[in-house]
Amino acid sequence: MEKIIYKSIDRGQANYGWLNANYSFSFASYKNPEKVNFGALRVLNDDVIQGGMGFGTHTHDNMEIITIPLKGSLKHKDSMGNKWIAIETGEVQVMSAGSGLQHSEMNNSQSEEINLFQIWIFPNKTDVKPRYDQKKFNPSERKNKLQILVSSIDGDIKDTLKIHQDALISKIDLDANSAFSYTIKSKNHGLYAMVIEGEINIENEILGKRDAIGISDAKNVDIKAKSASELIFIEVPMQF
Repeated sequence: MEKIIYKSIDRGQANYGWLNANYSFSFASYKNPEKVNFGALRVLNDDVIQGGMGFGTHTHDNMEIITIPLKGSLKHKDSMGNKWIAIETGEVQVMSAGSGLQHSEMNNSQSEEINLFQIWIFPNKTDVKPRYDQKKFNPSERKNKLQILVSSIDGDIKDTLKIHQDALISKIDLDANSAFSYTIKSKNHGLYAMVIEGEINIENEILGKRDAIGISDAKNVDIKAKSASELIFIEVPMQF
């Protein structure tokens, strides 16, 4: 088993006034040659956006982009014809940029801030037709068990959002002192796990809020919650 620890305090940070960003990997003005990606996982940004503010129209191509609001509401429009669709806390949005698109993302409130994760994953197919989807997930279905949010468009996992990569994004809410074992699907896959809230022991490493770990060359990953904890798992190919 190989492990890489990503402590919250070591993330790249940038405060633009309207946006307070924490970068797990090199992004924008944050450049760290030791933190460029974890396998096919390219970006995990932990953003706080002030009321009435957001990202104006910009272009993406050949990237799978997943947005997960943790607090507040986002709104989205794009060159595919979507006009200011709201994405609420509890929902997940996916966008396959493919051959290219333009989009905008804004805080849906004029006064309340929004906190969200934005995740970018390298695709396994390039120049596909751009696509968009979103889905609401019931938090009761991840109580001490894995809830898969995002899976491969080529797979057969039902009731999940789809991307062009053999990857999985999941969440779990663990009670204090509960245990869970995550099974990685293949030797070429690695697991990036972040603690959204709480404190855990994962493979003898103690992680707190927003700490993360990348694990590869492993089959099972054992976790015990030291307190009530919320985690996100991003399982990706290491070679792609």
